[in-house]
Amino acid sequence: MENLDLDAIRSRIDKLDAQLVALLEERMEAVLEVAAYKKQHGLPVLDATREAQVIAKACGRLQHQEYSAAVTATLQTIMDQSKALEHVLLAKAAPQAALTELEVGCFGMPGSYSHQALEKYFAGRQINRHHYALFEDVVQAVKKGEIKYGVLPIENSSTGGITEVYDLLRHYDCSIVGEQCVKIEHNLLGVPGARLEDITTVYSHPQGFAQSKEFFQQYPQMELVPYFSTSKSAETVRDKQDRYLAAVAGSQAAEMYGLQILAANINYNSNNYTRFIVIANEAEQAANANKITVVVAVKHEAGSLYRTLGHFYHSGLNMMNLESRPIEGKSWEYFFHIDLVGNLREERVRQALAQLSDSCAYCKILGNYPADGR
Repeated sequence: MENLDLDAIRSRIDKLDAQLVALLEERMEAVLEVAAYKKQHGLPVLDATREAQVIAKACGRLQHQEYSAAVTATLQTIMDQSKALEHVLLAKAAPQAALTELEVGCFGMPGSYSHQALEKYFAGRQINRHHYALFEDVVQAVKKGEIKYGVLPIENSSTGGITEVYDLLRHYDCSIVGEQCVKIEHNLLGVPGARLEDITTVYSHPQGFAQSKEFFQQYPQMELVPYFSTSKSAETVRDKQDRYLAAVAGSQAAEMYGLQILAANINYNSNNYTRFIVIANEAEQAANANKITVVVAVKHEAGSLYRTLGHFYHSGLNMMNLESRPIEGKSWEYFFHIDLVGNLREERVRQALAQLSDSCAYCKILGNYPADGR
């Protein structure tokens, strides 16, 4: 066996590293020129097609294809840093743009849980807030360009998925670009001076009632009236100034609308969280994206769903959630909304989703975004 000289090998690596650094610096200078061109012509920083072409071309030049994974990862990192540099340059070139308020909206009035999710997700950013009475109003505002981002509840840890939102996402072809989890602590709110035994009518969003059903089983005399949102319910009780009326809402709504808490934490699950999604008209992908939402429709034949889910198992992908929604006009056929752990830049993820698309009657990626670890 040939005797190896470790010092000589390391010396050669040092020389190669010096060449790499020089070439990387030269590449970054070229990136700055690209950024200047994009600014001049109003082009976006991200060009996913160009990135894929660069990686494929580089891997095609390899004499040893076993290095393709390393080359892919290295080039992806370089391009991520290049995009960051472009963003910095564009921000410096247009300082006023950084001060522009971002138009964002959510379901419910100020004081709602959706409003809390919006504030948490966009904390530290200049935003102009819009509030909407219906889930569909938020989605339509995004599609019309009235707001850049919309915040909607998608899943509760006690009552499961919010089916209307799943249907709206698919119907309007929106993209999920982020998520925010909020702890839900429902309270029974009344006007100052009201007593729990006085209440005969309670307003709230149906989710508020569902998550507090055990509490209301103790008070069969209370009529439960489904309403637009928890915050709108609180506002209505405030406006009516009737000591026989109450609302199910959070403590923030109590403070905002001047109501008193007649019964605190009435939800039956003390570990009660709602997951909110942030939607946009166009897909976005952050470098730290680690969650993928995809919707599929499987072929109407025996074993089709089993084979579909098998793609995730054989690719080593963790499936976090599965929701089914009926397909209009087709009895007993369903869309399946699936949440996965992964990043679309990973080769195994791309392969698994390509196989998924080939085996399904319908397949669409709704988004790849950073999960909220709360």
